[in-house]
Amino acid sequence: MNIAIVASAENNRRDRILSVARELGREHHVTVYSRRDSIEGKPKTRVAPGVTVEQIDVGPAQELSADDVVPYLNDVGEHLMRRWSQDRPDVIHAHSWTGGLVAVAGASGLGVPVTQTFHTVDATHKELELALGRRANAVIAGSGDEESALIRLGVPRNHIAVVPYGVDTERFQRRGAVATKGPRKRLLHVGPLTVDRGADTIVRALPGLGDVELVIAGGPEPEDLDTDQDARRLRALAEQLDVAAQVTLLGQVKRSAVPKLMRSADAVVSVPREAVTGIVALEAMACGVPVIASAVGAHLDSVIDGVTGLLVPPDRPARTARLARELLWDPTLRTALGYAGADRARSRYSWERVSQELVRVYEAACA
Repeated sequence: MNIAIVASAENNRRDRILSVARELGREHHVTVYSRRDSIEGKPKTRVAPGVTVEQIDVGPAQELSADDVVPYLNDVGEHLMRRWSQDRPDVIHAHSWTGGLVAVAGASGLGVPVTQTFHTVDATHKELELALGRRANAVIAGSGDEESALIRLGVPRNHIAVVPYGVDTERFQRRGAVATKGPRKRLLHVGPLTVDRGADTIVRALPGLGDVELVIAGGPEPEDLDTDQDARRLRALAEQLDVAAQVTLLGQVKRSAVPKLMRSADAVVSVPREAVTGIVALEAMACGVPVIASAVGAHLDSVIDGVTGLLVPPDRPARTARLARELLWDPTLRTALGYAGADRARSRYSWERVSQELVRVYEAACA
């Protein structure tokens, strides 16, 4: 199968799109199209067996937001129409509404089925997303929660297929290097430091947990922590609650260092108000580390409460503290959740499983 993937304008999704493409490339021919947003790199690059990335020279060679890239979408669509007229794909997978617009334009008159992933249902562009959702041969949701949002938007239920966001189970696994830690029990938060991502909730939970350390990885580069507004807010909160000695802010950590950091934790706490991908919880599960996750979004699919992790409503520090106490002082529970989480991550969320499910959606769209 000749698969064309149109990447979204948002750079933070490219790595995950490429990970899926590499897995698909084991048995299919995959081309990933994206607007050039850097002066580096060749126009066409073979990134893995069966996988080529083509950068389209339209607009400035710099990162642009989805809204800022709009003036260049017509040119991108025309480029794809010329390209696909010469090398017709069997199926197109568009990411985000920006990718959807250029995919529909590029496929015009070619009779190529288009599948669509939105990642989030954006209230600002809901009419556009509804039109794209009804136009697509299939809309691929990453979770049951996203499927429900699409149905509420007006996308026909029979147009929607749920294929979860995957995790790299080769990099994130039980065995491997472990980051250095002291004798105290360790909780870990990975991700941005903004209030909506849950780090504040975990800091507020600390006073009820005794001598437990909280390591927070994410936010600005380490050298910028002292001037970063969110980092300063968290430190002030920790001082106010008299737990500053228990909180360590690492700042942004290298992606390669995340697995060993997770394996050093007694539990990973991921309690954002929204969880589109739920990737932090998935990565922790794949590492065999028990998770406390907010009962929202993709977490509702990946974390089976009491079996592969513990669920808690967001913004509930007292309840988060209670669950953390149960988990930290019960090694049997931690072991059971860790093994069950790792097994679920491997069996349900590996790139291999995700790519197989995508191929079934593509084949149905072609049929």
